[in-house]
Amino acid sequence: MRHLYIFLAVFSILYLLACTSEASTSRPLNPNGDSELALLMRAMFEDGMKVKAQIQHGEKPTISVDFMKIYEAKPTDPVKMKPAEFKVLAQSYVQAVQALQAAAPGQVKGLYKGMVITCINCHNTICPGPKAKIKQLYL
Repeated sequence: MRHLYIFLAVFSILYLLACTSEASTSRPLNPNGDSELALLMRAMFEDGMKVKAQIQHGEKPTISVDFMKIYEAKPTDPVKMKPAEFKVLAQSYVQAVQALQAAAPGQVKGLYKGMVITCINCHNTICPGPKAKIKQLYL
């Protein structure tokens, strides 16, 4: 009988742990849900942190996120987005990334900082929430 109680206790603990880990990974970060644009920007942030590390190590930065999707990704709240304003800010970001990709080694740090500034400028104007996180990208 004692073995049965031990088995049930271990099984219960493992079951609860499995349920807890699954629930925590599937929950969206944004209380309004994870839009295409939010997911893209999280990927852009992670890629930006990788690029920052590459620059700090003197390596040529490589952008691996398809940043051109910024024009077509659906936002969390389309009502709050001003399409013309967002398009201009997105274009500034795209140009900054393209300049960084084509940069000579001596220009990389300045162009990377410019790219981060385009992120901050957009979030100053449209969605201020992620600014604290974006500031982690600064060299």
